[in-house]
Amino acid sequence: SKCFNVRYTLLTLPTSSDLKRAMAKELKIERDRSNVDVQELTHIWDGGELVTKTRREMEDIVFSDPTFSNDDKYFLSTEEAFVRGMEKSVRYVEWSKKLNIMDDSQRRPYFKRAINTELPIGLSEGMFIPTLEGQASDEQLKKWLGPAKRHEIIGAYAQTEMGHGTFIRGLETTATYDPTTREFVLNSPTLTSLKWWPGSLGHTATHAVVVARLITKGTDYGIHQFFVPLRSLKDHRPLPGIKAGDIGTKFGYFGADNGFLRLDHVRIPRENMLMRYAKVDVDGTYNKPAHEKISYSTMIMVRAYLVLFSADYLSRAVTIATRYSVVRRQTPNKPDGLETQILDYVTHQYKLLPEIANSYALKMASRFMMELYVQSKGQINEGDLSSLPVLHATSSGLKAFSTEMACRGIEVCRLACGGMGYSLASGLPYIYVTAVPSQTYEGDNTVLYLQTARYLHKVYSQRQAQSELPADVAYLASDYPRHRTCAARSPYQLFDAHIQLEAYRQRAVRTVSKAYYIMGLAVTKGMDQSDAWNATSVEWVRAAKAHCHLSVLQMFIKAVQTLNMSPNNQHIFKALCDLFALHGIVENGREFRQDGYMSSEQLDMTQTQIYDLLTIIRKEAVPLVDAFDHRDELLCSVLGRYDGDVYNHLYQWALKCPRNKSEVHPSYDLHLKKLLKPTAAKL
Repeated sequence: SKCFNVRYTLLTLPTSSDLKRAMAKELKIERDRSNVDVQELTHIWDGGELVTKTRREMEDIVFSDPTFSNDDKYFLSTEEAFVRGMEKSVRYVEWSKKLNIMDDSQRRPYFKRAINTELPIGLSEGMFIPTLEGQASDEQLKKWLGPAKRHEIIGAYAQTEMGHGTFIRGLETTATYDPTTREFVLNSPTLTSLKWWPGSLGHTATHAVVVARLITKGTDYGIHQFFVPLRSLKDHRPLPGIKAGDIGTKFGYFGADNGFLRLDHVRIPRENMLMRYAKVDVDGTYNKPAHEKISYSTMIMVRAYLVLFSADYLSRAVTIATRYSVVRRQTPNKPDGLETQILDYVTHQYKLLPEIANSYALKMASRFMMELYVQSKGQINEGDLSSLPVLHATSSGLKAFSTEMACRGIEVCRLACGGMGYSLASGLPYIYVTAVPSQTYEGDNTVLYLQTARYLHKVYSQRQAQSELPADVAYLASDYPRHRTCAARSPYQLFDAHIQLEAYRQRAVRTVSKAYYIMGLAVTKGMDQSDAWNATSVEWVRAAKAHCHLSVLQMFIKAVQTLNMSPNNQHIFKALCDLFALHGIVENGREFRQDGYMSSEQLDMTQTQIYDLLTIIRKEAVPLVDAFDHRDELLCSVLGRYDGDVYNHLYQWALKCPRNKSEVHPSYDLHLKKLLKPTAAKL
């Protein structure tokens, strides 16, 4: 296809200069009247001035390299997108070596983020290498880690199967130890045991960490990880016993080769089992790890990153929708007046402004999640596994909560752009299809909520004192005070962080205690524990969501109280936090009214305060999304352009469509001509 190789340039269009100036003027007015220090907010968003500087340096390099251009990304076929992704992958590796960023935990992620394309080699760095670093022995690391980091081998993480995903213990792939040859024999015994979905597996990876059931001396010891060669390093052909390929076209991620893998009695050396924790001796004796879930650390890492990605993708979407809602005018409010900016309609503010607040909330939560992961990882590496249960429960819940909130918010932003949001030119469909699978990969959200719920069930059942519990669940302690009613007596008191947190704690306590009570009642009536858990699972999911909502609010409030910023920024940041808190109360009003904790009058006051907050935040909406600092090259959106020149570039974008290469499409001669009659010209 010619469009694969063409780099398009913008055309001069018959658009009035007055209109172009008007479009730019809308956003300029918003920015000129602002009292917000955008640069300071950007530093807060990034995590510091030096981080912002580093990110921008990486973006400058990427955006100045034509290989990384995304000018025509929305016109590529799936095959073209994959080839383009491979081209960018090679260029990325060249740059990573030139800049020496392979081991740089800050510059490398920002460089890859700026590329803004699914790289076929992405999972090699995203999951394959981290798994080796976390699960391989020192001797294995010396052998494999160097080639992997130099991209002399490309890895995949082959865990998910056709028949099993989130339920890892149900995986069917086997790795049977043969002591006579000192080898493991990996096999896909059933159709449903085929590895299905792993990124890079289709046509890119040369090796994979394969998750399989370890069988030795006739005993099945459950899932373990194995380093398995897949393709020849000479000609890239699959090795004997390996059948691999692409699973086919997906909803999105066209540049990634999500693949399948069938193993037909593939033999690998005993030393290819990842043996930092669990081991199999030469004679087949199994040595178990200190904790059975220690191998889950890679998944926990990915879940922690998904909280960060959720904030990033939601902030991109709300940037596009907010800027377009300032540019777009629809229907005059008064006869003979100028058409109203759609962001000035309160109904539109009620859609979009909470998504700005949600973006900042998830960003603050992601920072906490990453700090918790890094701290816990250090403890685990030292042999202290005490933090693993909290880390697992927190990462599971926050992954589910953040991805769910982000994906719903992205769709809100798309709808807020009307029909234009359906066009790929808006950038919103791409953001959506990129973000939405996060609700199911690395753990289905419902299942992850239930994993968090099991942690809550265990804590609640122990009836411990606050001093004996982790801070995040201290509200479930037996000695935690239960307040019968909300303390807010005036609308302004609803802005009190203590009152907000207490309302969310009481909601979480009630949902947990209700689920626990109903489950206990089912057990007393003769239902076994597993059936009782299933019967009350909807209540437990609700409890887990309440717990996660509370956790994110706590993190947001802590950021408001501890981050150093100018008074104006402090004011708007507090308003965003208040909007996040109060909007959550109204949207989940039934749970806050349970047991009469909040009255109808208090909920009405909450709604009124939300309207007041919308007025405050509306004035700073554009600077607040500008502070995310998403450059046009990253947004890939005509609607979300920084300069606001939407309509001019929307027309130019349409002219670039390959279908418009000629005034008469080839389909006319092939088909349409048969219908049309020359005599019709007389009509």
